[in-house]
Amino acid sequence: MRILGFIILLAILLTGCHGVPKKKVTTNNWQQAQKQILQQYGARSETRLKSYFKQAGVRYPPKKVNLLVFKKERKVELWAQDHRRQNKLIRTYPMTATSGLPGPKMRQWDKQIPEGIYNIVYLNPFSEYHLSMMLNYPNQFDREKARLDGRTNLGDEIFIHGKRASAGCIAVGDRAMNELFVLMSRVGARNAQVIIAPNDLRKRKPFLDHKQPKPNWLPELYTKINRRLQSFHTTVSA
Repeated sequence: MRILGFIILLAILLTGCHGVPKKKVTTNNWQQAQKQILQQYGARSETRLKSYFKQAGVRYPPKKVNLLVFKKERKVELWAQDHRRQNKLIRTYPMTATSGLPGPKMRQWDKQIPEGIYNIVYLNPFSEYHLSMMLNYPNQFDREKARLDGRTNLGDEIFIHGKRASAGCIAVGDRAMNELFVLMSRVGARNAQVIIAPNDLRKRKPFLDHKQPKPNWLPELYTKINRRLQSFHTTVSA
């Protein structure tokens, strides 16, 4: 029994959480590192991705994708358009960790996950959190409101990443991150949009916390997010 237990423990250590093999990157070259990641995780991830897309009736790979992040519900929804240009829910990923409270990110080190509409800047194969995708926080809206408020030091380097830890970023675990990394490699980061909301505004009003500051421009932000979310409706769960 001791030998069997040791073998099982060794297998877990070698494969990592949920059967995800440990990342192996043997180069400092960014493009070569991404190729190594695709070689390591691409086949298995794309097998699952193709199944998700087929079930949703959407061709793989899609031309564009949207990620909807709902902080209170702790989930990330993956959406893409079918041949009729209708948005379809492809997959729902649970967030494996979160930080902060409902409300936008206001300053560096506040551990808040931003709220707004963002783009993916680049894919990071060297992440300490397995793999990651950097968002363009602060965006133009964030910078404009900070200027009006007289705020500086807004922070930066907000990522969607693997593992189970968060200090203002969006953690989805290694297996989900493999799929998203491979998908974004096929689609292209410029063809992805990330919408982050305090909660699912399609179903209920913004969830606010009395401990968080409520700037006078907050209704404008939530109206903007809610309008964008109206293009994404479904009656079934993925």
